Amino acid sequence: MAKLLIVDTNGYALDFAMRCQAVGHEVRWFMRKEPKSGDVRKIGMGLIKRVTDWEDHAKWADIIFCPDNAFFMQRLDYYRTLGCKVFGPTDATANWELERGTGQGIFEACGIPTIPTTEFDDYDEAIAFVKKTMKRYVSKPSGDADKALSYCSKSPRDMWFMLERWKRLDKIKSPFILQEFTKGIEMAVGGWFGGGEFHSHVLENWEFKKLMNGDLGVATGEQGTVLHYTQNSLLAEKVLYPLQHLLAHEKYTGYVDVNCIIDSKGNPWPLEFTMRPGWPLFCIQQALHKGDPLAWMIDLLDGRHTLKVKEDVAVGVVVSQPDYPYSHLTKKEVTGIPIYGVTDRNKGHVHFCEAMAGVAPDEVNGKLRMQNMIVTAGDYILVASGTGPTVCEAAEKAYAVVEDIELPNSPMYRTDIGQRLESQLPELHKMGYAEDVEYE
Repeated sequence: MAKLLIVDTNGYALDFAMRCQAVGHEVRWFMRKEPKSGDVRKIGMGLIKRVTDWEDHAKWADIIFCPDNAFFMQRLDYYRTLGCKVFGPTDATANWELERGTGQGIFEACGIPTIPTTEFDDYDEAIAFVKKTMKRYVSKPSGDADKALSYCSKSPRDMWFMLERWKRLDKIKSPFILQEFTKGIEMAVGGWFGGGEFHSHVLENWEFKKLMNGDLGVATGEQGTVLHYTQNSLLAEKVLYPLQHLLAHEKYTGYVDVNCIIDSKGNPWPLEFTMRPGWPLFCIQQALHKGDPLAWMIDLLDGRHTLKVKEDVAVGVVVSQPDYPYSHLTKKEVTGIPIYGVTDRNKGHVHFCEAMAGVAPDEVNGKLRMQNMIVTAGDYILVASGTGPTVCEAAEKAYAVVEDIELPNSPMYRTDIGQRLESQLPELHKMGYAEDVEYE
């Protein structure tokens, strides 16, 4: 069994930590304090051993896993020079995602056509640009900015309005891009990279980013996802495999994902990189990974691809509670709420996110008593997953898990994850994409 140190700045990796610990690995988990209050986050308390300074444990670990790429990249690079095995992005490759202009330059350097994009660090210059070009744009912030600051305009006028609004509220603190709007179907492809090459299976995936059914409401990053592993991906051939030589040069080990818009002519236009595990994508991937959840990652750091996967479709659904996604309530108001309904039958498809060990009322042998159980530690509670040969069957199983879960505090989730693909998959199939995925 291995010694795993997780350097988790935002508290994403509870599910993975619990799965590694369950099979016998020794896990230590570092998490930053709350950025606004400075309070210690309660995620994972009583479930995983927490540490206050990850560098004190770096040489102890057989593997250091970095679930994010916004903090500590230079220090992690330093520990690589000392011989520590770090699974995840380097400081240089993190910028492929965090610095939007850098990412677009990487695509172009690898011969991948890109959508016309202009970077700005001044609102007035961006507003003048929109007025001059009179085009429809998508705005995206660089760095570790709030994903809600991404905005897809309907016309030049609402783009101008949003830029004026962000200027007045002083919302965007770092450079941002304006990317010409391109109509099409959004689809991503990612792969595990190590030893100078990609794993034989790549992961095609479709994100559902808005809070409400029908892709309405605020952008949350990801409310649910449909994904599957395949050895036959036209999208990977066009936008993922051309990156291989540059990733090998950077000695990268970890996950790489490219999100695209595929236009009506079948041309894929890369929108952005994800140079790290995706969230909740990585939780949902666990439903398709076979065997030990950690051993293959250690092997990949040694240049060996030993990950075994199922080729089923997997669907994941985010379950949250108010006041998600804004998280303005105090932790006292969203912490300690019991999560009922997790059983031996469904626990493999329940992926805890902001949760901890606690005590709450439960029924035992027909009587009510206080019982040890897992309770909430925030408003982003868990992800429910399901797998099957088609999108519909995988979604049906995921929602069966959601129905099992009982929360006394108004649980929230979308009920249409996957449904958009009923109309999109036939169009993709005509263009040669995702040919081994069926809706029903």
